[in-house]
Amino acid sequence: MTDSLKALNNIRTLRAQARDLQLAELQEMLEKFSMVVAERREESHAEETAGREKAEKLAKYRELLLGDGIDPAELLGALQVAAKQRVKRVPRPAKYKYTDEDGQEKNWTGQGRTPAVIKAAITSGKSLNDFLI
Repeated sequence: MTDSLKALNNIRTLRAQARDLQLAELQEMLEKFSMVVAERREESHAEETAGREKAEKLAKYRELLLGDGIDPAELLGALQVAAKQRVKRVPRPAKYKYTDEDGQEKNWTGQGRTPAVIKAAITSGKSLNDFLI
């Protein structure tokens, strides 16, 4: 809670600060504060109404499912199985070809760590384009 809200929540602090204000200013503050409280009540009521409507709809759909012989837990289990199946990413094609220290030709996609052979060649002055397939 911020200091200003703590001051609003403390009657002694309010009385002390109200002594320095005109009655018209206090009345204006009261009207604004009342408006904020009314708006907050409306928001809270709307949230409660939406929650009740959602609960009613869920109960209605549950009854429909049970009426058709479908257990809601069974339906949720089927959805979870479908969600768990992940599609494996297609491997990227190789862009570069190089020969490693053992004399074997290898390919590199250009992603991830740069192979040591290519890194050494680049530092010695070669270009990455020299290794393109």
